Amino acid sequence: MDEVIIVGAGIGGLTLGLALHAANIPCRIFESADEIRAVGVGINLLPHATRELAALGLEADLAKVAITTTDATFFNRFGQLIYQEPLGRVAGYDHPQFSIHRGDLQRVLLDAFRARAGRDRLVTASHCIGVEQDASGVTVTFCDGPGGANRSTARGRAAIACDGINSAIRKQFFPGEGEPRYSGVNMWRGVTRWKPILSGASMVRAGWLSHGKMVIYPIRPAGPDGLQLVNWVAEIETPNYRKRDWNRAGALDDFIGAFADWHFDWLDVPNFIRAADHVLEFPMVDQDPLPRWSFGRITPLGDAAHPMVPRGSNGAGQAILDARALTSALSAHDNPADALAAYENQRLEATTRIVLTNRTNPPDAILREVFERTKDRPFKAIEDVISREELVGLSEGYKRIAGYSKNALRR
Repeated sequence: MDEVIIVGAGIGGLTLGLALHAANIPCRIFESADEIRAVGVGINLLPHATRELAALGLEADLAKVAITTTDATFFNRFGQLIYQEPLGRVAGYDHPQFSIHRGDLQRVLLDAFRARAGRDRLVTASHCIGVEQDASGVTVTFCDGPGGANRSTARGRAAIACDGINSAIRKQFFPGEGEPRYSGVNMWRGVTRWKPILSGASMVRAGWLSHGKMVIYPIRPAGPDGLQLVNWVAEIETPNYRKRDWNRAGALDDFIGAFADWHFDWLDVPNFIRAADHVLEFPMVDQDPLPRWSFGRITPLGDAAHPMVPRGSNGAGQAILDARALTSALSAHDNPADALAAYENQRLEATTRIVLTNRTNPPDAILREVFERTKDRPFKAIEDVISREELVGLSEGYKRIAGYSKNALRR
């Protein structure tokens, strides 16, 4: 009865479970899948997120399976260098930036949670179909997997929806919410085993959305063959799209033509794409920010609270920050409803700013500026197009809004 019920064992749910356990707050995680498998591809953990994971004692385990990212490097679609800046500790942060396979991150979190809290604290094959509350607690109803006929319930002091972009609990409180907002950009994602690109720890952004944009970064250290596992995302303005599904297979012919002539001295892009293990397709969508999150003893976290366009490497990081804020609030307030209200007060406005900024001015706005100023033509010198001060300003502006500027973290 004293447990906090966590719905979903993704990045946000597992981080919250670890944080609550560290704060001596009993919790139990219920996961829809009957077995937790690695899904997705690469993600980035920015210094504000790695700081929180380090506080949970996970930095060394993450460093073993991730790439410690050292630089962000921007090119136009002709392979010309626009801007480069250091990242993580190389840039003077107290904590690193990690590029990591989502499955590897989830495994580190899962292993730590089971080892610390106990294996019985995570229940699989429990698909949430609704939640009710009264003056003394919450009752969450589950079935045995999506569409399952067998029902079960769990009773706790609060329920936290960490069930992602298709959250059943979010739909319960906002049944009239419209379809996801499509950004006009479709993306194809994949991983390729390839020799190190540039520094071997670079995050590369190149091109622009109207003609094709690529984001490329390694997510696992090189093996005995000298090849890294490299994550890539191809983004193209596309009028038509299919419903969001993280696991939908994509077709090379649908997008590779945009990159057919991307043969650079630092990477042969079409050959790199063709060497992918597999390709996934996903529309770049988000939801309009909600006017409120918390309803008494019930609140969402991560993508269930603030699904955002995946630009700026911030989705997983914001879920991790949510977990820290919610744990602090539950530690500070005896009444769960007061705690959830305090959590919402701290996080709703901050994440709303990021959702809206990701639509208009994420870090790759640097590429947009150069594309528009050059009218999509090669340049002789980048200084003739845009000053370094403007480039730095665009990058630092996003860091301030997203909460990971060096000054913000030191405060």
